Amino acid sequence: MGCRHSRLSSCKPPKKKRQEPEPEQPPRPEPQELGPLNGDTAITVQLCASEEAEQHQKDITRILQQHEEEKKKWAQQVEKERELELRDRLDEQQRVLEGKNEESLQVDSTAEPETMAKPAQGAKYRGSIHDFPGFDPNQDAEALYTAMKGFGSDKEAILDIITSRSNRQRQEICQSYKSLYGKDLIADLKYELTGKFERLIVGLMRPPAYCDAKEIKDAISGIGTDEKCLIEILASRTNEQMHQLVAAYKDAYERDLEADIIGDTSGHFQKMLVVLLQGTREEDDVVSEDLVQQDVQDLYEAGELKWGTDEAQFIYILGNRSKQHLRLVFDEYLKTTGKPIEASIRGELSGDFEKLMLAVVKCIRSTPEYFAERLFKAMKGLGTRDNTLIRIMVSRSELDMLDIREIFRTKYEKSLYSMIKNDTSGEYKKSLLKLCGGDDDAAGQFFPEAAQVAYQMWELSAVARVELKGTVRPANDFNPDADAKALRKAMKGLGTDEDTIIDIITHRSNAQRQQIRQTFKSHFGRDLMADLKSEISGDLARLILGLMMPPAHYDAKQLKKAMEGAGTDEKALIEILATRTNAEIRAINEAYKEDYHKSLEDALSSDTSGHFRRILISLATGNREEGGENLDQAREDAQVAAEILEIADTPSGDKKSLETRFMTILCTRSYPHLRRVFQEFIKMTNYDVEHTIKKEMSGDVRDAFVAIVQSVKNKPLFFADKLYKSMKGAGTDEKTLTRIMVSRSEIDLLNIRREFIEKYDKSLHQAIEGDTSGDFLKALLALCGGED
Repeated sequence: MGCRHSRLSSCKPPKKKRQEPEPEQPPRPEPQELGPLNGDTAITVQLCASEEAEQHQKDITRILQQHEEEKKKWAQQVEKERELELRDRLDEQQRVLEGKNEESLQVDSTAEPETMAKPAQGAKYRGSIHDFPGFDPNQDAEALYTAMKGFGSDKEAILDIITSRSNRQRQEICQSYKSLYGKDLIADLKYELTGKFERLIVGLMRPPAYCDAKEIKDAISGIGTDEKCLIEILASRTNEQMHQLVAAYKDAYERDLEADIIGDTSGHFQKMLVVLLQGTREEDDVVSEDLVQQDVQDLYEAGELKWGTDEAQFIYILGNRSKQHLRLVFDEYLKTTGKPIEASIRGELSGDFEKLMLAVVKCIRSTPEYFAERLFKAMKGLGTRDNTLIRIMVSRSELDMLDIREIFRTKYEKSLYSMIKNDTSGEYKKSLLKLCGGDDDAAGQFFPEAAQVAYQMWELSAVARVELKGTVRPANDFNPDADAKALRKAMKGLGTDEDTIIDIITHRSNAQRQQIRQTFKSHFGRDLMADLKSEISGDLARLILGLMMPPAHYDAKQLKKAMEGAGTDEKALIEILATRTNAEIRAINEAYKEDYHKSLEDALSSDTSGHFRRILISLATGNREEGGENLDQAREDAQVAAEILEIADTPSGDKKSLETRFMTILCTRSYPHLRRVFQEFIKMTNYDVEHTIKKEMSGDVRDAFVAIVQSVKNKPLFFADKLYKSMKGAGTDEKTLTRIMVSRSEIDLLNIRREFIEKYDKSLHQAIEGDTSGDFLKALLALCGGED
């Protein structure tokens, strides 16, 4: 659709038109009713007349003039606020330039989790772009004109000026450019630049609300709708930003944003978007405990306790309550139901509506964390989602880019700067890096916002009562006699019926497979495992034979293979020993002794050495405590961790003794206790133990300790990460893929699937389908159990 206003192609507002008498309008079509929003309010949309009609333009002039007055008032208010903030900004800029970080999470180590204060919203300027000192708009306008004059353009000069000025200063440059040369700066930039670099620079030149308006217009124009763009913008903007967006859209396109969104979306997704568009979220920080409890009950009854789902309750509560209120609702929901609100949303809602509600929850919890996740997904894997990358880097550069950077580093173990550097090129890359504002290459240390997020991750891990579910369950109407005969028929004669073998073995529990083995021998006097070995081969054989073994014997065999021959597969040893329960470890020890006539401890002793050997042998004893947490002991253990990782202020005891104590803590303390230790560690040091281990340690010892910490935090996520790494890039690590799919299929593979799609934005089913083939693919997909 064309745009008759110049706001998106010029920084100068359109001149007001002289008020004229309104001509008689032709009859308009009847409004189209779209159904109730909350059950009692009908939304009607007036079908728009032709945009080219001159009389329609005059008809809305009065409305545009009202918007102009509102924008003037808002601009005056913003200017006053900027003057008050200028001193803080300059101080902040100086601090960043000197590489200092005096902000730390000051929390009394005796405080309970709920007493940890969140950083005050707006208390400090957290953008990466500041007002440029000694700013001269005429001088910048002249420099830009010179950079675009003649044949070619000086892109370096363009990006240096535009990425070093605040948005307010860029608007002044636009005005000066037009005054000096009678030309539109954005039009000239569009003419001189191309591709992603042009989109980025032009986006920076627009006022923020008009930039959002352009993104939404593009998202709903043409064939199809960019729902992800709509979700990102409308789920993350404040009330004030939403009002400015609606006014900017009306000004730029002479259309009503709500009407356009209603015309391009449908169902509950549409209704929630309309609610968010109103910009009427409560902003009172005073929270009623009674109302919190009522909302928790309403959400629970609308989802978990209801046959079907009452989506209207989710829309009303998540779309209108204040952020502070909703954070308390989420905390209480977790305590009441044993699961986070996100899990209920995934279970009860679907499609774009589910994605929108999850985005709203994420922004309520932490808007910077939401954008850190969006940025990571925009750059991970093959290809880059440049539109998303540009939109976020432009829109957050003067709001919360510093917090986004720190949380990015916390969650993804790499800096935003380094990921942009490795994923983009040319002037486009240089511009993005300028907007990023710096490289957070020192892993482990946080700003308060990121430390709070790390703490909450452990709190969620400690409180959540996650029900572990496998994807393979005992078959109904199980008949071992019929299965044994079907398998014999599939392997008898010329050729092999692999489909029958896969179908039977992947759809029976391990206990049922053992019955089939016994029945097969009783009927035919043959060993089923030996017959399978002779009939199938390669990756399929390893998978099917692994499924036919009892779990402890399968793990024992994987450990034996990891230590056989030249070299040792340390990753396999760590994966198995760091994640099995006491009962599983004891069963593995018995199976190893039975199958290989040697103790597992002796095997580990002869094949490993040093601290790594001591860690593995400690884990292999299966003596991890199984009680709850001890707060006093947790604080002592956290102090030991701080000392051994060399971040404690006053080390006590010799290092060798501390190393032994640290190993004992990680290898023998119960999971609930370790979660409390790691929380206390953050409160004590403002560091996260996992990232500190990665920074301070190396080799197999580091990998073993990290695996323990990750398993304590979220074991299904640990395995989801291992599966993703086994299939990413060129080639596939079939051994790891097979080992995890076999060993977790009856324990928590369904949970692993959910963690996989949440972190990597694609399902485990899709990853397997894209990375394997043939009968091996069929068997893996059968174990996977479905497409998310």
